[in-house]
Amino acid sequence: MPPVKPMLAKAVDGIPERDDMSFEPKWDGFRCIVFRDGEEVILGSRNEKPLTRYFPEIVPAVIANLPERCVVDGELILATDDHLDFNQLQQRIHPAESRVNMLAETTPAEFVAFDLLAIGDEDLRERPFSERRARLEAALADVEPPIHLTPTTDDTAVAAEWFRVFEGAGLDGLIAKPVGDPYVENKRTQLKVKHVRTADAVVAGFRWHKDGKGVGSLLLGLHNEEGRLQHVGVAASFTAKRRAELVEELAPLGENALTDHPWREWAEAEAHADGRMPGAPHRWNAQKDHSWVPLRCERVVEVKYGSTLGGRFREVTKVLRWRDDKSPADCDFDQLDEPQPSPLSAVLGA
Repeated sequence: MPPVKPMLAKAVDGIPERDDMSFEPKWDGFRCIVFRDGEEVILGSRNEKPLTRYFPEIVPAVIANLPERCVVDGELILATDDHLDFNQLQQRIHPAESRVNMLAETTPAEFVAFDLLAIGDEDLRERPFSERRARLEAALADVEPPIHLTPTTDDTAVAAEWFRVFEGAGLDGLIAKPVGDPYVENKRTQLKVKHVRTADAVVAGFRWHKDGKGVGSLLLGLHNEEGRLQHVGVAASFTAKRRAELVEELAPLGENALTDHPWREWAEAEAHADGRMPGAPHRWNAQKDHSWVPLRCERVVEVKYGSTLGGRFREVTKVLRWRDDKSPADCDFDQLDEPQPSPLSAVLGA
């Protein structure tokens, strides 16, 4: 019975060279555990809050494709032009029922299954993944879109090719699952391999840490084709000691910072309406303080990132080093390593 906390994965460098692993694509969507009991369907999320009301189009698809009584772990995804579209997927979380129903028709989601937790009266969580996968394949043998069965392989060479090619369809990397492991809720016993890249970015401001005693995150910018500095994300995850040191290091850059700052108009609340400004309200937490401290755009930092989405770093980046040898004017989008486009249909048909 719901809720069930999904099994998690910990990050590793490189594809594991082990003979007890099953590899599958790492989907860029909303983690979702589907519970079906006859006509009753619940779409559980990673934080245990049901997603059912936001994705009404998935319910009849589950009834048409999944066993009458089952619990299936997977991912809700949304595709635009045969490419994963996480931005559109995020828009599906909306409080208004009328808009939810409209989006269900105009931007319908799909569900990719990758584990079977229960079927009929059987709880399969203590069974090894190899058995759960075999049972899942049998249960979904005749599955049709918008429900899919994720591809899997035990060949590291094939996994390496998937890692390289599938990113072009919007996927996030690979998941490696020990075939003998049971399903353990909320534990990082699986492995994930994600793409890692670096970029040089302009430090244009910072936000205070939630304890108010140091720098919580650096605001990063890159110059677009018109030469304007565009906000592309943040760098964070500093130790307490480093947060305090950054306050002193950045203090000189705060003097007269707004005079010629490219984001000076963003200091006003009404300028944040489109959600792309450093001080914009947080989509998932309206109470979160996103006020920021402007800095003169004179320093460059090298950061580690995984991928980009809509002209921004997909996740919070990590600082590698200061690049005092590099001019801020040289920090542009041309340096970003973008994957070659690949159709999502090639992933689902692998």
